[in-house]
Amino acid sequence: MNPTTVLLVLAVVVLFALLAAAGAGVLARLDGATYPAAIARAATTFTAVLALATAITAALSQLSG
Repeated sequence: MNPTTVLLVLAVVVLFALLAAAGAGVLARLDGATYPAAIARAATTFTAVLALATAITAALSQLSG
């Protein structure tokens, strides 16, 4: 795989993780959470999205041989 493609896919995954984290933080804040709690929920969501992307990548690499 081309290194440029790998970097582009990595950038897209990080962008989606940031968008999901921002959404989780905003929803937590709208739900009445304090700022530190909302940031903690956003950080947890960011980590979860990156972990999910890593797991999917590992599973797909096992399938491809």
